[in-house]
Amino acid sequence: MARGAYQYETSPKKLEPNYRRKRNKKKLEVIENTPKINKKLEKQIKKERKKQIFLVVAIFATLLVISYRNSIINEELKAIESQKSQLATIQKENKQLEISLEGSLNLNNIEKIATEQLGMQKQTNNQTIYTELDKEDYIEASTEGIQQEDKSFFSRILEIFNR
Repeated sequence: MARGAYQYETSPKKLEPNYRRKRNKKKLEVIENTPKINKKLEKQIKKERKKQIFLVVAIFATLLVISYRNSIINEELKAIESQKSQLATIQKENKQLEISLEGSLNLNNIEKIATEQLGMQKQTNNQTIYTELDKEDYIEASTEGIQQEDKSFFSRILEIFNR
């Protein structure tokens, strides 16, 4: 039930929470505005700003170099791909030419080209000329025989010592 007497208000009764908030109140120190301290603060602020600007410029330059490098790599890859496609087409044409060359190298095709394009004719018996050669042999056999020595290593050494 309610704690105490009847309440006539329309708003509910506020209960205190079981915990209390800890509030940290920092005491602000009052620094006198002297020209030396202001100049030092301004110099520190300027140094920090310069560092931040340098850092931003360095990051931007790094990203720029990376993107440039990637664009160069992409161009080289495109060149390689185009060279590969050209190589594939040349190899295909080469294979087709080899097949057509092998097909045209039979004797009937060679005879047809020789008679039609070059005007050649088959040889007849009238065009054949026979010559007679002497049956003499003009090579002289040598009278000296070839001597081969099949001596062992030890027998050669003994011959050297016997001399």
